[in-house]
Amino acid sequence: MIKRKGIDDTISSRSTIRILRGVLMLTLVLVSGTIGYMIIEEWQFLDALYMTAITITTVGYGEIRQVSGPGRVFTILLIFVGIGVLAYALGMVAQAMVEFHIRAILGRKKLGLKIRLLKGHYIMCGYGRIGKIIAKELKSNKIPVIAIDQDPNSKEPLESQDIPYIIGDATSEDVLIEAGIERAKGLVTVVESDADNLFITMTARGLKPDLYILSRADDEQTQKKLLRGGADRVVLPYLIGGRKMAQTIVKPAVTDFLELTVYDKDIELGLEELLVGEKSRLNGVTLVDSGIRQEMNIIILAIRRKDGEMSFNPSSETRIESGDTLIALGHSGDLGKLTTMLTGS
Repeated sequence: MIKRKGIDDTISSRSTIRILRGVLMLTLVLVSGTIGYMIIEEWQFLDALYMTAITITTVGYGEIRQVSGPGRVFTILLIFVGIGVLAYALGMVAQAMVEFHIRAILGRKKLGLKIRLLKGHYIMCGYGRIGKIIAKELKSNKIPVIAIDQDPNSKEPLESQDIPYIIGDATSEDVLIEAGIERAKGLVTVVESDADNLFITMTARGLKPDLYILSRADDEQTQKKLLRGGADRVVLPYLIGGRKMAQTIVKPAVTDFLELTVYDKDIELGLEELLVGEKSRLNGVTLVDSGIRQEMNIIILAIRRKDGEMSFNPSSETRIESGDTLIALGHSGDLGKLTTMLTGS
């Protein structure tokens, strides 16, 4: 994307230089012609400028005054030079417009190809304040995402972030199909209207029954409707924000700890969820026999079973099973080793 942008900037700069050169040459001809008539025919500035303009544009209005022999020779030279310069300037403008349209068409085709090649991606409906944060986090975690937004002004920030996008209405089935919903892993809808979030959820669920859908809601009543409409999870940003602010006052140390482990990428300590694969050598092994705590200095805070049941602070005799998700706290290097061990690769 950076390379593409550099090429576009170079082409745009060249077109601008050519246009400016043509305008400068045309201005020089106008000035030269005006000064020439003022010296040769001793005309006033406005008359000389008017005569120069109608001469180089060949509009055929005729001479405003009687022109002398030297003036006619000067007019002939001005016609040939002026027409050439005018044609050059107009040609540069036309060329720049053609290049602009060609770049737009090629860019759209390239974007369409990129969208068609997406697979296992997330569809982001709405690129407002919340949508920008979610898209940025997904991209930083190397999770493919495509954004859908109705605001044409979203185009520039999406292109700067190298995020594929569609400027359109996410409530439309055609737009969701264009976004590759049949190949998508999940959909996140965070448009401003709760009614639109509900409609998008229902439409997406109808198009792909097994799609993971995460939706935003402003109140608990809408949350219930979204869950009934097909959303797998519903987040209430105002409720979460309010609770977090309160916890910052009540339990500041706990809040700081969670901020550091979840959001701060500059420290080595991390909080991750790790899936246990069938081929893992830890499949069927108890926590005490796994060596996770002893060998890798990782703490297992919780285990989520395949049926969704969550076991917090599991005992040492808790058995690890394939399909479980381990909520682990430790250094990034140790978490990487455990990930390899749990996938069985």
